[in-house]
Amino acid sequence: MRTVRIGAGQGFYGDSLLPVLDVARYGDVKYISFDTLAELTLAILEKGRRKDPTGGYTRDVVPMMRNLLPIAKEKGIRLITNAGGINPRGAARAVAEVARELGLSVRIACVTGDDIYDRLDELEARGVTFADKETGQALGDVRDRVLFASVYLGARVVADALATGADVVITGRTTDTAQFLGPLIHEFGWAPDDWDRLAQGIVLGHLMECSGQVTGGNYQVGWEDIPDLHRIGFPIAEVSEDGTFILTKAPGTGGRVDLKSVKEQFLYEIHDPTSYVTPDVVCDLTTTRLEQVGENRVRVSGTKGRPAPPTLKALLGYADGWMGEGYISFSWPKAYSKAKRAAQIIRARLEMQGVKPEEIHEEYIGINSLWGALAPEPVDEDQINEVRLRIAIRTRNKKDCEILAREFPPLLLSGPPTASAVAGTPQPRELMGLWSTLIPRELIEPYVKIEVEEV
Repeated sequence: MRTVRIGAGQGFYGDSLLPVLDVARYGDVKYISFDTLAELTLAILEKGRRKDPTGGYTRDVVPMMRNLLPIAKEKGIRLITNAGGINPRGAARAVAEVARELGLSVRIACVTGDDIYDRLDELEARGVTFADKETGQALGDVRDRVLFASVYLGARVVADALATGADVVITGRTTDTAQFLGPLIHEFGWAPDDWDRLAQGIVLGHLMECSGQVTGGNYQVGWEDIPDLHRIGFPIAEVSEDGTFILTKAPGTGGRVDLKSVKEQFLYEIHDPTSYVTPDVVCDLTTTRLEQVGENRVRVSGTKGRPAPPTLKALLGYADGWMGEGYISFSWPKAYSKAKRAAQIIRARLEMQGVKPEEIHEEYIGINSLWGALAPEPVDEDQINEVRLRIAIRTRNKKDCEILAREFPPLLLSGPPTASAVAGTPQPRELMGLWSTLIPRELIEPYVKIEVEEV
């Protein structure tokens, strides 16, 4: 039975550039797939594009490709990434420029059609309501504040891009699993209705999409014993034509692949395990079998699939006010009491100036910044060396945020003692709301295009 090896290159925008080099050098892989996009990432990229119209893609794709392309070309490894974000053509141009600088001949396939911002009026005219996926709420006045709109494409477009002979495939918003399933469809010729094999490919993508999280990173049980996290090995899958695969990592790398690490990632972000919905197939994860078959080797099999849904998920980002924040730290003794008194002062000063935020958030770093209201109050305040106060507000205007930030420095001389400020004043940040909806796939898929550039 034919097999192919696929490696993971990235789990998010900003992931380490180092582990993928081990995958390329020592993993004996034919494909490396990168998942760079979360829902929040699209909002970040839109903010970047508003500052620089040539942006809108993940900027780390440039150093990533600069380091990786020479190895990939030498070994015949094909690279697949959704680093295009909301500007896949921009990402493709950037990668092409890197290839020219390196003197490499590279074929780049760029997938477009997921960006529907310029089609919103047309889609509304064709009956799309853009109702909120969770609440059913109509788009309403949010429509006039929409800044970007992207549809989640599936793996078949990745397979089609690979069919052009591309060395590098760059997409915009695809599902997290598409970069991993796409090469399998291309390699093995899986049909659109080969539901069980497609489901296995989705599980593979789900396990690998978060890079080191399946090989011992962010590991909840026995994390102290995970070896050499400074050189963690990103996951590699040995995939058979029937969809069964073995999850492993490159020899000599750190981390661990065992049933516990794989199960943690397997359950990550899963709501209904009997119905894991993707554009390619609906998976029943209760049928999946995991088996340790060797050191750092876990076999995955048995996943059942059902027909793909008639709709595709879309994500709209819209302007949603401003956030302002400020920080100040206090030292022992009674650091917590001092910080609480400082918060009272800040709140009173905001009220004196007529600032009425929609939301105000107060936290004490070192006490409750992670646990929030669930955090118990300190039993003995004298055992606390230091506390850092953070106050953040949500408001409709930028001026209120500027007022908040200005109120922190005066506390150094006119507040509780032992205060310590941080350098600089936090600048107001424009907030972006996210709106999830469903769109009939027949209104999207005919508009998906693949553009190929030879360098």
